[in-house]
Amino acid sequence: MRGMILSLLVIGAAVAVIYTLFIPHDDKGGSAVKRVDYRVELLTARRAAPYQVAAPTGLPKTWKPTSVTYDGSDGHAWHLGFLDPHGEYVAVEQSTSPAKGYVTDVSQNARDTGRTQEIAGRSWQRWTGGHYDALVSTEGGATTVVTGTASRQDLTAMAAALDFAGTKG
Repeated sequence: MRGMILSLLVIGAAVAVIYTLFIPHDDKGGSAVKRVDYRVELLTARRAAPYQVAAPTGLPKTWKPTSVTYDGSDGHAWHLGFLDPHGEYVAVEQSTSPAKGYVTDVSQNARDTGRTQEIAGRSWQRWTGGHYDALVSTEGGATTVVTGTASRQDLTAMAAALDFAGTKG
């Protein structure tokens, strides 16, 4: 019995050393979500898409881009994901797919409230849902959706910052 206990102690010490020295630890306490550079994908999408692809300009550095995709075979779908300054998710989604099904899909089943608001010269429909809220614009041959878990104020800030096809500053 004594030999078994000593063996377990030696194995436990070896595991502790391996864990401490060879397993990476994030001691800074920061978010595990990494910032992405979406400039190349944005240029590619703007060349390929049959609509003006939207991306924000002028947002503070506290907005963290986290994901980007463009799929030319699936409704020319553009996706750009962010974490807002409060750590909430905000996505810019665009597609030429039929609007109703597309908005329901990317907004996780949000529903049209029947209300609209003018943001930076565009008319946006307000949608609300159990998990995501959304702002929806159907101008320019595509449906643009700003959606996520962020507050209505931050969704509006993203919509106001959107630059369609590099036309701002």
